Amino acid sequence: MLTPERHQLILELIQEHHTVTIKQLVEHTTSSESTIRRDLDQLEQLGKLKRVHGGASLRQAASEEPTLREKTTKNHQEKVSIAAMAASMVRNGECIFIDAGSTTYEMIPHLSDKNITVVTNGLNHLNALTSHSIPTYVLGGFVKQRTRAVVGTMALKNLEQYRYDQCFLGVNGLTLEDGFTTPDPEEAAIKRTALSLSQKRFVLADHSKFEEVAFSQIADLREASIITNYQGALSASYKEKTSLKVVTP
Repeated sequence: MLTPERHQLILELIQEHHTVTIKQLVEHTTSSESTIRRDLDQLEQLGKLKRVHGGASLRQAASEEPTLREKTTKNHQEKVSIAAMAASMVRNGECIFIDAGSTTYEMIPHLSDKNITVVTNGLNHLNALTSHSIPTYVLGGFVKQRTRAVVGTMALKNLEQYRYDQCFLGVNGLTLEDGFTTPDPEEAAIKRTALSLSQKRFVLADHSKFEEVAFSQIADLREASIITNYQGALSASYKEKTSLKVVTP
């Protein structure tokens, strides 16, 4: 196989699976491990992919933030399954914080039969919460147009008035080295503060968020358990750093 053909196949596999291992690439291209490593180095230099431990993944701009519509439609069924598991952990009488993530939104239908109070910074969540008759407090502050998340100094002050039994957060990326990240520093501050005020802390992240890094760090992996459908090559490494609760199909 010629080098350009091999490069194209590698990029197609990464596009399809998001993250691939060197072993998988060796098998699919019938090439040696040293050849694949050289290919990955070249493609990373060209900005086509990102090298990760034992393989490679898609590259995205660290400051790039998808719109709410884009977040909602991407990997929707996986998000529904992850949200259902997260909601099953909520107990009657609890006060929980649900941030403005698209996966946390999918928790709401599963909370209607629980006697709980919700605090959120997600304006998109309000209709669903009130339609399910869930007592809700919404933070006040600056509203982000792309995600309809409430952020800023006022939102932080509101957030700090409460103490939470549990919090459920979305992220844009997570890695072994950089922990949980999101593009906006102000939204990162909201998520970081919610973690510090909660007794139990969960990040809801489908497989596409693994081995991605966004601009602003929220916290180290040890600061929250992860609810996910990720079963990739680095699962064991993540389990060494934090609790990984995996939703299976």
